[in-house]
Amino acid sequence: MHAITIPEPGGPEALVWAEVPDPVPGEGEVLVDVAAAGVNRADVLQRQGHYPPPPGASPYAGLECSGRISALGPGVTGWAVGDEVCALLAGGGYAEKVAVPSGQLLPLPEGVDLVTAAALPEVTATVWSNVFMISHLRPGETLLAHGGSSGIGTMAIQLAKAVGARVAVTAGGPEKLAACQELGADILIDYREQDFVEEIRRATDGAGADVILDILGAKYLARNLETLAVNGRLAIIGLQGGAKAELNLATLLSKSAAVTATGLRGRSLGQKSAIIAAVREHVWPLIGGGRVRPIVHSTVPMREAPEAHRLLESSTHVGKILLTT
Repeated sequence: MHAITIPEPGGPEALVWAEVPDPVPGEGEVLVDVAAAGVNRADVLQRQGHYPPPPGASPYAGLECSGRISALGPGVTGWAVGDEVCALLAGGGYAEKVAVPSGQLLPLPEGVDLVTAAALPEVTATVWSNVFMISHLRPGETLLAHGGSSGIGTMAIQLAKAVGARVAVTAGGPEKLAACQELGADILIDYREQDFVEEIRRATDGAGADVILDILGAKYLARNLETLAVNGRLAIIGLQGGAKAELNLATLLSKSAAVTATGLRGRSLGQKSAIIAAVREHVWPLIGGGRVRPIVHSTVPMREAPEAHRLLESSTHVGKILLTT
């Protein structure tokens, strides 16, 4: 098969389409012929040499894909050769074939085509696990999603609205904010021109945000704590703004607030399987019923992965960028 390899870390040009050995499904795994793969910030970090795959994972980038099952490994039940699926991966999506633990497979949601389905596993698993399974967002509460026009952000808006929450977003510029508003966002904050702390305080009559989904990390930590409501929950899922910052425990105590930081890639098979099962139970009916939909900005041929990474790093897109085989 062919895959996007990274002979040496570097810029987008470090991504090289090359012939490599086919993967072989092990115990409890299936082999998927990849139709499309999602492009994520984690892939950029891996390309740059900052985010190596966990032990035992594929060396190739790609944390989600869609395709058809072409072989079953020992011990797999409930799936058959020919099934159309999408999957959460620890790596290997940037390839023509990938071996996937069966617990990380999802059937295509009703009404979603095979290529578009590649936009779903990472964002649905990330948002559902952090906003709902960990932070327990409830109807009537306020969610602040930083990076509202990203793949994560566009899914967070829709899922939060589907359960009856109020949604605030930060994004850069009126076009991105308009896209967020179209998806249901109630409070629109242009981080280039506005202070989100003040805007959330004004929009909530001083109460603050009950849940904050944050991709910036250190850069926003102090301001996120200031923005939290009493009993608020801050879920950190990215470090685009740095990894080290001072945490004011007095602020945390005064608000009886909680801070969590999680990633998907390094979790155990059991944890990932539990998240995927919850996504299938709670999110898939919303997608099948048309209340939630994947947002795809563009598709790029997989052999042109450098162009997809340049687009992602330009931050001019709304939603997901997909690679197609």
